[in-house]
Amino acid sequence: MDELLTQLRAAAEPTRLRLLALCARGAWCVSDLVAILGQSQPRLSRHLKLLVEAGLLLRTPEGANAWFQVPTEADLARQILARLPEDDPLLAADRRAAARLAAERARVASDSFRRHGADWDEIRALGLPGAEIEAALLGALPARVGRLLDIGCGTGGLLERLASRIEEGVGVDASRDMLALARTRLAERGLSHIAVRQADMYRLPLADASFDAVTLQMVLHYAEDPAAALAEAGRVLKPGGVLLIVDLAPHQRADLLGAHAHRWPGFDDAEIAGWLGATGCAAARSETIPGALPVRLWVAERKTRPVSVLTF
Repeated sequence: MDELLTQLRAAAEPTRLRLLALCARGAWCVSDLVAILGQSQPRLSRHLKLLVEAGLLLRTPEGANAWFQVPTEADLARQILARLPEDDPLLAADRRAAARLAAERARVASDSFRRHGADWDEIRALGLPGAEIEAALLGALPARVGRLLDIGCGTGGLLERLASRIEEGVGVDASRDMLALARTRLAERGLSHIAVRQADMYRLPLADASFDAVTLQMVLHYAEDPAAALAEAGRVLKPGGVLLIVDLAPHQRADLLGAHAHRWPGFDDAEIAGWLGATGCAAARSETIPGALPVRLWVAERKTRPVSVLTF
């Protein structure tokens, strides 16, 4: 009863209700919320602290900043928000201000991408069969997934396409610019059950065995240490969970190592199977997706006991 009363008291204040309504639609940092609500940072920080302590908001640190979002499991918060009138003038004004800020944030991020040469899609740039890759990946996932982690999520494209099949999604990436675009994409589409955060794929700030599925799409060939990246992916995967890897098969395009900063000229099945076995995952199957460069999809499952390394 004490926890319920704490949550009710935390929500029972006009500004905190406005904060909950905004953070249920996407992730915002304090400076964003100051701009949207027109209130001082100390005042809003106090309100946010109370909401976080009550479990109604999730605070995710990112560098010198922190992002706030209503967590998927905050049922009481969503029940309260469901009773708020959509046509309330104050809440409608907040939504309009949030939309303007999100659009500006996306523009700034896109400008930064263009200045730094990162505004491109690798699958398109390399002439790879994007539709076929997506179809193969979607076909390898169960029809319904509980919690899914996308490592190297970029601008959130894969998470958006998986949104209807997952109960909760988390994306991690090292690029703040990409995450800014991902947050805008997810907020515009109302995908409040998906969140993204900045993280190092070698040291994921996530609990052991906390995801039902993990995806890495076109990530490993940039990794300094693919084995370590897969070890982290395996660590956060639940027993029985599925790990999906989409990446280049071995190729002779040496120019990609220089022009596109690839660290590895593709991977063969034996390499991937060996690394997966070391993580406690069993390689289940793989398939080739033909294109300008050979692409492979590897599917593995997390086991509850040590497994022998499989060969394809």
